[in-house]
Amino acid sequence: MTRPLLDWHKAQRKTLTRGDRAADRLRNVMGSWLFVGGFVAFMIAWAIVNTFKFAWDPYPFILLNLFLSMLAGLQGAILLIAAKRQDAIAAALSTHDYETNKAAKKEIEELMAINKAQLELLHELCGRPGAPGAPTAQQPAASS
Repeated sequence: MTRPLLDWHKAQRKTLTRGDRAADRLRNVMGSWLFVGGFVAFMIAWAIVNTFKFAWDPYPFILLNLFLSMLAGLQGAILLIAAKRQDAIAAALSTHDYETNKAAKKEIEELMAINKAQLELLHELCGRPGAPGAPTAQQPAASS
């Protein structure tokens, strides 16, 4: 059995398409407090500018509502793309973890077999007369 990749993330990053990277960046930006604060500031500025005489989008702010609806539709699609990728990443990481665990289990079983063989040799050596630590005829075994 071959050893699993040591750095799965580097190998996975190399397989990303341009669209995958763009969806990840947009998800990271849209999911930040900086974006939320900037968006709220933009809407407040829009409302203030459009309450004056030369407003291009007066009070019910129909144009702003249109932009918000379009943004919500695009955000939903982008977030679904990013979530789908995250599911694929989670599944691949799970498989990677399983392969790593299988390799570790095999190595541990090999080490346990070596340890068992060493213990058997130690018991065999200690059981022979004249072996260090083995009872001799002059020195009977200690009894409790």
